[in-house]
Amino acid sequence: MDRQELAAFLRSRRERITPADVGLPGGPRRRTPGLRREEVAQLAYMSTEYYTRLEQARAPHPSREVLGQLARALRLSDAERDHLHHLAGTPQGPPPGPSREVRQSIVDLLHRLPQAAAIVLSASYEVIAWNELAAALMEDFSALPRRDRNLVRRAFLGPRPQGRRLYGVSDADEFARSSAQHLRATAARYPDDPELTALVGELLAGSEEFARLWAGHDVTAVPTLRKTFDHPLVGPVTVNCDVLDITDQDQRVVIYTAAPGTPSAEALRLLSVVGTQRMGVPG
Repeated sequence: MDRQELAAFLRSRRERITPADVGLPGGPRRRTPGLRREEVAQLAYMSTEYYTRLEQARAPHPSREVLGQLARALRLSDAERDHLHHLAGTPQGPPPGPSREVRQSIVDLLHRLPQAAAIVLSASYEVIAWNELAAALMEDFSALPRRDRNLVRRAFLGPRPQGRRLYGVSDADEFARSSAQHLRATAARYPDDPELTALVGELLAGSEEFARLWAGHDVTAVPTLRKTFDHPLVGPVTVNCDVLDITDQDQRVVIYTAAPGTPSAEALRLLSVVGTQRMGVPG
């Protein structure tokens, strides 16, 4: 274990991430470039004292689990994750959980689709990247803590403002059923991921509907090709729903587009102008 190099590497990765990258408020007075140590510790589910000792080259040998938590918190690429394990002297095993690292080329793609709302979903249904139109159509994901960006959690456990399930989409019940089936397959691929295990446990305890679907052991879902969002500002928005698989990362890009010349296309155009402002309309 190279403590000095490990400490320097952790500092350099921490300083390149902004609070907005991980859904944290920036605040007016931040003398530290990037994230603070306590913020990394919070994201990595460890004590601030222990993380501080790692950056000061004073900590004992970190476990593989700790390294995995740090890699997720610091948004390390696959190459950076391998380097982290090499510095710690701990060979990296199979990934314990779904990847949350989105390739920059995919992020760039989202923002090159000005007339389409697009998101990237992890294998556990966490929204891990999005463009501005998706935030306007669905939710300002940057204003939410990580746990509230999970669509399967939202589908089964809410919230449901004005009684609308999952942004008022027309296929909310079908989405709930298919997401439970996909999640069962994901849980089989990542049996040692504590976050995924906790998510399934939370859903089983909090939703009779999810528990019933989970007990069915189904893992095959029919894709939805079209859906309608009941948007509180612009009303119904009917969109085509296309899904691109990123197989090496076990992620999916979901792209919502409206047929040209339709009222829904005009509604998306309006949302692209308004952005995430709700103009006094409750979400």
